[in-house]
Amino acid sequence: MKRLVQVTLLALMTVSTARAQDELTFSQANTNVAADFANSSAATSLPKFADALFSAEPRVASASWIAEPGSLALAAEALPAAPDPKFVYGSRDDFRWQLALGVTVLRFRSSKYYATGVGTNTSVTYFTNEWFGVEGDLITSFAPTIYLSEHVKYFSYGGGPKIAWRARKWEPWMHAIVGGAHIQPQTTGSRNGFDFMAGGGVDYRIFPHLSARVEVDWVRTHLFGEWQNNAQANADIVLHF
Repeated sequence: MKRLVQVTLLALMTVSTARAQDELTFSQANTNVAADFANSSAATSLPKFADALFSAEPRVASASWIAEPGSLALAAEALPAAPDPKFVYGSRDDFRWQLALGVTVLRFRSSKYYATGVGTNTSVTYFTNEWFGVEGDLITSFAPTIYLSEHVKYFSYGGGPKIAWRARKWEPWMHAIVGGAHIQPQTTGSRNGFDFMAGGGVDYRIFPHLSARVEVDWVRTHLFGEWQNNAQANADIVLHF
């Protein structure tokens, strides 16, 4: 009986010693693996990758980050910048300035004489927004000989508001011009007087910087001490800038 108890105790001690050795070996192996991973390039790269991936700071410009050899790499390229607008303002995106150059036909009527002259028309318009502009006009007209070999020469100038519907191709518009007028030959009174013009026209856009225009106006003048009702028609080319 005593011998049996001794054999049993010896067997228990042997099993306990073997199990303790196995647990120690497994613990050392895990420690070595963790140490090896901590010393590897992957362990040093992951924090950098996580910081770059979840960083709250936006990347505005093109940026790239390359880790050590054998580690992960992250590259972020910004989208290309939007091109500058072709035009300069408003939803219409059109030019602010217009310069019109063309031919004018003026029918002058007074109690002294009638005359139909052909001349030039020059106007400059500046648009303050998409539909409203400020316009300045210069008009010359020359008629055939009347009286004793005297030619009719007419000149007017003025400025005023202009309202336009600026579509892509067609641009109808209206304006009112107030200014002065000068006419020869002089009969009675002064050759200089008041000029008021109201009318409108339409432009057709040929190219972004070029349009064709037709225009018709009623012209009210005060010359020779009396009022005159005249008519005018223009055909112009319009430069946009």
